[in-house]
Amino acid sequence: MRPGQTVHTPPGQWHWHGATPEHFMSHLAMWESSDSDEPDATWGEHVSDVEYLQR
Repeated sequence: MRPGQTVHTPPGQWHWHGATPEHFMSHLAMWESSDSDEPDATWGEHVSDVEYLQR
């Protein structure tokens, strides 16, 4: 990703975002509500610094 870039994530697609030890990251998420009973987002588990550095 680059500053100003738009990323589309289709409904139901798992994705991950985050920073690196040397670079921060921030994002703005926008979505339209639907009439579906499915949740708007499914949050993954947080990873520890140790887990992050092992990947």
